Amino acid sequence: MSEKREQISRAENARQRRAQRAARGLQETKVRAMRSVVTSRISSSPVMAQPKRGSKKRRFNIAFLLPDAGLHKPITAASLFHWDWRRTSALIVILFCVALYLGLTLPYFHVSNAEVIGNVRLSAEEINAVLGVTGQSIFTVQPDEAEDRLLMNYHELASAQVNADLPHHVTVTVTEREPVILWQQDGGYTWIDSAGVAFRPRGLAEGLVLVNGLGAPSVNIEPSVDPLSPTPFIQKELVDAILVLAPTVPADSAMIFDPSYGLGWKDNRGWNAFFGTTDMEDMTMKAVVYQALVKDLLERGKIPEFISVAYPDAPFYRMSEDSSAQTENNGQ
Repeated sequence: MSEKREQISRAENARQRRAQRAARGLQETKVRAMRSVVTSRISSSPVMAQPKRGSKKRRFNIAFLLPDAGLHKPITAASLFHWDWRRTSALIVILFCVALYLGLTLPYFHVSNAEVIGNVRLSAEEINAVLGVTGQSIFTVQPDEAEDRLLMNYHELASAQVNADLPHHVTVTVTEREPVILWQQDGGYTWIDSAGVAFRPRGLAEGLVLVNGLGAPSVNIEPSVDPLSPTPFIQKELVDAILVLAPTVPADSAMIFDPSYGLGWKDNRGWNAFFGTTDMEDMTMKAVVYQALVKDLLERGKIPEFISVAYPDAPFYRMSEDSSAQTENNGQ
């Protein structure tokens, strides 16, 4: 009996040892499996998540180790094309330089001749010669400077406008001054417009009032604010007086200007008549006074050699027989 019990105890001890070894092996296998299958991601600088109020549940972030699994940053257009401002700026500068070079050198953008509109006496060739745009690139044409050159060189131009249009067109619109007076003095002559500006005669002009100047008129005119506007040769009031007096000048006589006596003419009946230099209204009244004075003198058989109605309230005349001046009222 003792041998049988000893055998039973040995067998039971062997089974227990095998069971313990199996249990230890199973435990080690579970530990290795858990280490390879389950991993806990813990950041080096942990961020403490604030738990929701009233909730006692704990949250765990776990990732399962899957074969060939990973997180990738999404591909966008910005990642495919990296915007480099330095390269872009360099490209813009290069394109601008190429465009500038082509604009300055290509014959397609060069101006041949400017188109002139509004000229009557000035030729297009004369205007283009002063304009200075022939052969230039359209990108280098300065309309304001071209206008200034025209007005400074040609006083006969009242205005000038220059327009430059792509690809190579330049248009000039001018307005010429209209002459009303042909002024002769010291062997020369000039045209004068209604504003008193003198300019070079070109061709022929009809209906001009001829004035022989015995001296230069005194012009008390302040310089124009615009440096391109020429200073008038005579005052505008004198121009108006000439135009009013012109119809009363005898057909075979010419108007004269004397710095001392003003406007007048050599009457074909043998005397010089002067009317001074005033505005239109005074000149009209002076013409009436002159006609009345001449009529009275001729009726009395007197032939004067000089008559002045510069002061219509006190006209005077000088007789040819007596060189001394006599003053006489209009009713005498």
